[in-house]
Amino acid sequence: MEAKIKQVISEYRLLNAEEIKEIQADVILPTQSELRRKALIDCFSCIDLTSLNTTDNEENISNLVEKVNSFGESFPDFPSIAALCVYPSFVGLVRELLTEGIDIASVSAGFPHAQTFMEIKIAETSLCVMEGASEIDIVLSIGKLREKKYAEIIEEIQEIKHACKDAKLKVILESGSLSLEEIQIASILSLESGADFIKTSTGKQQPAATPEAAVAMCHILAEYERINHKIAGFKAAGGIVEANDALLYYSIFKHILGKDAIEKERFRLGASRLANAILSELTGRAVQFF
Repeated sequence: MEAKIKQVISEYRLLNAEEIKEIQADVILPTQSELRRKALIDCFSCIDLTSLNTTDNEENISNLVEKVNSFGESFPDFPSIAALCVYPSFVGLVRELLTEGIDIASVSAGFPHAQTFMEIKIAETSLCVMEGASEIDIVLSIGKLREKKYAEIIEEIQEIKHACKDAKLKVILESGSLSLEEIQIASILSLESGADFIKTSTGKQQPAATPEAAVAMCHILAEYERINHKIAGFKAAGGIVEANDALLYYSIFKHILGKDAIEKERFRLGASRLANAILSELTGRAVQFF
């Protein structure tokens, strides 16, 4: 098994730090006003609006869902967000209250550290899907990655993917804890195990998302497409607060994976405050809707 995994990894071309810097230097953010506006609208439609706080309760999650439901009435010229992401215990509530046709995402499998029993990871994922989640975000087992237990990582992700049934699986690498080489290997293991998206960070530790990690991950996504003739998505999360933050990750993704790749099936931004920042720029006034 290990020999086979090494063979699979060897089919990918890994980038070194200098190559990543060179790609980063070539990334251009949209500056012309109409192009910037279009890019921000694209980014808004790819947001996973997230509430993952210790203090979350039925009242504040219900209020958030109501804002999502009324968004189209308040902002008829803008698209809806892509998904609403909550803890497992609130998935059923969101499903009950949500009237907009967006995805319900939930974190699972011992989020944010993935340090629990495999049986619990599978059970929690299954319960989230049963409650109504159409997307599941999990954290790759970083400790196993450090020990190079690649076969165990693959088996774990595959089992969780099976528990997802028809729900999409996003695998979080917690890239701020990894070297550039580890980020790329973790991306390969996740994609080869059936991940629908690879995601930078939980947002629960620093550093979170970084441009360097995004370049490394998007490069592996391009390699995955070249080798397997399949596509998968990228999600940047953690510390993405301002419009320029969103445009940076948008531009990295677009630069590496092509001008037609920006759509919610392939690109996501996990954030809690970003939606208001983008709306504020697009409307030309301070917006605190969400």
